[in-house]
Amino acid sequence: MEPKAQNLKELYEKDFYLWVQENLRLLEEKKYDLVDWENLLEEIRGLGEWYVDRAIDLMTDILENLYRWENFRENEDEGHEWIERISIARTDLDVILMRHPSIKAKAQEKENIQTAWELAVYSLINWLEEPKNHQRAKSCFGRFPTEEDFPKECPYSFQQILDYEPWVQLFNS
Repeated sequence: MEPKAQNLKELYEKDFYLWVQENLRLLEEKKYDLVDWENLLEEIRGLGEWYVDRAIDLMTDILENLYRWENFRENEDEGHEWIERISIARTDLDVILMRHPSIKAKAQEKENIQTAWELAVYSLINWLEEPKNHQRAKSCFGRFPTEEDFPKECPYSFQQILDYEPWVQLFNS
């Protein structure tokens, strides 16, 4: 017995995996009139956006750690884990941009860089509120910082997100 369109719409809410399997079967059998097109199209849109969201998440991690390195290092021995996080995030971002070249155009849009920066600021504030960083927050800001204590606009370009290495000078001297 073939599923009805209404049953597929209900299945979408109740058992997503089964919904996928049923729609896949219907497509393979070319029974296009039975496919849950509304939800299927929404899922396809979401698949594409996932890669943009992932690129923004990786840029957030890079921006957060670049800013930490340039503004919150207390001595020359500190920050190696920040460099490692930047390197890992850049590698993951490079993979996305190589596999899905059109994502690069979306990732470098000003609004997406700004979103990544705003998320990085949020993470930086949370990091400074950790007990181990209370003294750092006090010495840098005199109190716990807010969004107002950070640049409103992202201080890094897309190219800097991809390859800026401010620590190179330190290690080359």
